[in-house]
Amino acid sequence: MTGGCSQSNPNQGKTSEQLPQAQEAASTPSVQSGKTKVVTTFLPIYLFTKAVALNVADVEILVPPGTEVHEYQATPENVKAIATANVLVKNGLGLEGFLENTVKNAQNSKLAEIDASKGIKPLNEISPIVKTAQEEKDDEHTQGNPHVWLDPVLAKQQVTNIRDGLIAADPVNKATYEANAATYIKELENLNSEFQQTLQKTPSCTFITFHDAFPYLAKRYNLKQVAVVQIPEDQLSPTDVQNAVNAVKKYKVKALFSEPGVDNKLLSSLSKDLKLTLRPLDSLETGETNPQHYFEAMKANLQTLQTACK
Repeated sequence: MTGGCSQSNPNQGKTSEQLPQAQEAASTPSVQSGKTKVVTTFLPIYLFTKAVALNVADVEILVPPGTEVHEYQATPENVKAIATANVLVKNGLGLEGFLENTVKNAQNSKLAEIDASKGIKPLNEISPIVKTAQEEKDDEHTQGNPHVWLDPVLAKQQVTNIRDGLIAADPVNKATYEANAATYIKELENLNSEFQQTLQKTPSCTFITFHDAFPYLAKRYNLKQVAVVQIPEDQLSPTDVQNAVNAVKKYKVKALFSEPGVDNKLLSSLSKDLKLTLRPLDSLETGETNPQHYFEAMKANLQTLQTACK
């Protein structure tokens, strides 16, 4: 594991067959349907944008859910999608490294870009990296940690930015964007309250992850993501295990979190050595494309945190 945004990249490098929405781009659906065509970068940004637009705009996604967004290589279909789009919505904070050249190649002078993280102050402190294998490289976040969508309060800001950007690009549907955004923001506020009420019973719970995705969530709810353990992809040496054990002892760790749906025997064996249950914590980079998926996944995360931090 090299500290990327996913522990397995089964879809990396897949082509247009996995991008049906992008394939449609060549036929300019915005012209056919009369709707504003919006392309979004990856799943959380798609969920927020779709929630605001619903059916008044055509919303597409560039990076297939489950694909590593940090290391994503753009496809020709991505270029076509951006070339025929009215609006591009990104997370920002340096997350979508593939985007700059892709937008250049698309040569779409009328493209409006929305930075969903505009006005959000990034956390520049990256959690300590506990290396188990010396040759592993850090996942560099030069503009701060980009995983702001995992904090429901910052997610509200992202939805607001997306709403304002869509109104600027498509003022005819201003009332719809405002109403849809207000509904989703209310749900985010309720989610925040639920997190606060539940997690105030487990103050300063310390946890270690294998993915540096949760510092905003931890800061918001008085948890402590104390370290990110990097492990080699093939096998663990006794030194690797000892380094991880030392990290758990050093930080008095209560919980160990992995990505959901990842069957990693290394992590399982490591958790046994550490005498900690390995539990899934979802970074929302894979999953369903229904805007309500955000709340389902985050409530599952809350249950996981509540159980692990007891």
